[in-house]
Amino acid sequence: MATATARKTKPYKGIGLEGPLATWYAKNTIGALPEFRAEAKAIAAGLDAGDWVLEIAPGPGYLAVELARVGLEVTGLDISRSFVRIANETAERAGVTVDFRCGDAAAMPFEAESFDFLVCRAAFKNFSDPVGALKEMRRVLRPGGRGLLIDMRRDASDGEIAEEVAKMRLGGVDAFITRGALRSLRRRAYARADFARMISEAAFSASEIRPGPIGFEIRLTK
Repeated sequence: MATATARKTKPYKGIGLEGPLATWYAKNTIGALPEFRAEAKAIAAGLDAGDWVLEIAPGPGYLAVELARVGLEVTGLDISRSFVRIANETAERAGVTVDFRCGDAAAMPFEAESFDFLVCRAAFKNFSDPVGALKEMRRVLRPGGRGLLIDMRRDASDGEIAEEVAKMRLGGVDAFITRGALRSLRRRAYARADFARMISEAAFSASEIRPGPIGFEIRLTK
């Protein structure tokens, strides 16, 4: 049955983003700050000041910090202890308060109905229990709460990946490494039908899956 297939967990066979690798990632994504600022403003436009937002897998914390800058209450949950440390340093430098915690997306340390909105960028494909993570997202959202997932498409081509990396304006070596990393991560990504099946199993009341240059933008409503 499709449900049984979707519920299976998958091991993460890549390198954990800890230590120097987490530092390298933080350095190579800081160039996307204008994108994070624009995204934070777009999210805030649909929320009220003081609403609670959860970012799942915030990494270095750039988006979470921008969300805090626009007046939202922000919590970040990441499985990497290195990223939690880096994200706290990012928030301290920016002069904002964000509650960064270490934890698993499929077993969140939060009470039910704690958040008005949640966002997860570029991490969902790595979750070992994707359906479990979606169910947890639904659990921690308040009634009517919304979520935004942004992640790779399994059918993203090498050319599309190269075009996206070119927009990052990285140096030659870093661009080469980033292209290779994205091509490798693509093997863990999902097709539209996979997302539709998993979202249905998690019992969200509504969803919309929008294709992008190399990924999907998925909007969820509890």
